[in-house]
Amino acid sequence: MKRHLISAADLTRDDAVLILDTAEEMARVADRPIKKLPTLRGRTVVNLFFEDSTRTRISFEAAAKRLSADVINFSAKGSSVSKGESLKDTALTLEAMGADAVVIRHHGSGAPHRLATSGWIGGSVVNAGDGTHEHPTQALLDAFTMRRRLAGGEGDLAGRRITIVGDVLHSRVARSNVYLLSTLGAEVTLVAPPTLVPVGVGAWPCEVSYDLDSVVAKSDAVMMLRVQRERMNAAFFPTEREYARRYGLDGQRMARMPEHAVVMHPGPMNRGMEITAEVADSPRCTVVEQVANGVSIRMAVLYLLLGGAEPAVSGSPSAEAAVPATEPSAVPSTENAARTEENE
Repeated sequence: MKRHLISAADLTRDDAVLILDTAEEMARVADRPIKKLPTLRGRTVVNLFFEDSTRTRISFEAAAKRLSADVINFSAKGSSVSKGESLKDTALTLEAMGADAVVIRHHGSGAPHRLATSGWIGGSVVNAGDGTHEHPTQALLDAFTMRRRLAGGEGDLAGRRITIVGDVLHSRVARSNVYLLSTLGAEVTLVAPPTLVPVGVGAWPCEVSYDLDSVVAKSDAVMMLRVQRERMNAAFFPTEREYARRYGLDGQRMARMPEHAVVMHPGPMNRGMEITAEVADSPRCTVVEQVANGVSIRMAVLYLLLGGAEPAVSGSPSAEAAVPATEPSAVPSTENAARTEENE
């Protein structure tokens, strides 16, 4: 892995598989009486959220705390940002406080990249969602869930057919999933109304369809996207009822899916619109699993970025001394970590 995680497109197949394999190790921590490892003791992780979030912020906080890191939660509301402070000044403040990693969610596409390349922050930057651009850790936890359900929790997703349905235009989750799933060998198809398909989608490594019924029967996983009304400034479809009829997943459509196929949703769900209650509450729906797997994935990301050695600042001696992220030895053993924790 590189020093930062900004885009799913930056990950090679080996990078992605390493994160997924490391997350499998991290998932074992959840089965222990004490769900904690001493791996990042003494490190400071800042959750810098300029947008409202429940799942992602809590997931990153839980992941950092389970690795024994110190966590600072920063919300734009009630902070100096509401008084007009710039991203640069906020970043310099966090750097002065000794942040080893900054997990940032921002309404502006490109804000994490700016933070990572500006020199304002000496530690690692993790993109927790920027505007309508990307959300790489969500794509990783989705891939982790699919790999467990469809591939026995090993290897990649080669040959699997994944269908992503809904508001692709405003979805950072869709973009990250297209890049990551194609890197892992999956065949991705986007299904959406023509008005909710981004310009330039022809350059993405995926197929595009406007007919959900034509692809649902041959899908190994169907991922429903939330209709993001808060980002819409125009009428992208006639009515909610019309959208649900053509692009919603109900019991009849789910019945046409292969028996092994799963239903996914990044949350929060608009029940009755993109997904019915019958489907959302079905055993085939992995929404709750995705939330649990998100903690394991984010533990893996923080471990691989921060756990190898001293913070690997580009050009510094410690960057060369860091444990190579491509080596199997970078994956921690939960048994060894448990013994370490007992001895300290």
